[in-house]
Amino acid sequence: MDLQHVNVKLLVRNPEEVDLEPLIPIFHSWIQDQVSEELLLDVADYRHVDAGPGVVLIGHQANYSVDNTDNRLGVRYNRKAALEGSNQDRLKQATRSALAACQRLESEPSLNGKLRFNGQEMEIIINDRLLAPNRDATRKAVEPELRTFFQELFGGSEHAFHYNPDPRRLFSVFVKASQVFAVSELMDNLSCGLCPS
Repeated sequence: MDLQHVNVKLLVRNPEEVDLEPLIPIFHSWIQDQVSEELLLDVADYRHVDAGPGVVLIGHQANYSVDNTDNRLGVRYNRKAALEGSNQDRLKQATRSALAACQRLESEPSLNGKLRFNGQEMEIIINDRLLAPNRDATRKAVEPELRTFFQELFGGSEHAFHYNPDPRRLFSVFVKASQVFAVSELMDNLSCGLCPS
């Protein structure tokens, strides 16, 4: 199965302490400085939507957001444009982009260290119902890819994952590692896969 439009959501450690309002000027500064490989275009404020998309940085190839869908606050990377390479390449690209956004937000002075990734939980969503309908056949086809990916991401540490079986929802998998990782450690684990043995 060819996975495209990979979304990665890194859950926030302290959602009750996070104020989304400062994200608006922060995301505008990301547009001005073009801090990512993708072309960044605009900011949309959905804070008024209960358990919704939060604040979204809209890009041509991808969106970044601090998203509160299902009342699970997290930093979300939403790849919109198709990407060359293998499924592993696309999973890694989306996760690296989400981790890089998380690092930027964790070190943002105006947030006073209040936005922190919990280091243990994340969600991967395939935002394409045609390529990856949310059903058993998709789960069976994708599971070997996910096992390989999570093994590398968590450096061989134990982890468990489960799917949202609701056929009305996008295909998604929730994963929880047995230990807490810093964003930099997860980034290193993915980079290590590029290193010669």
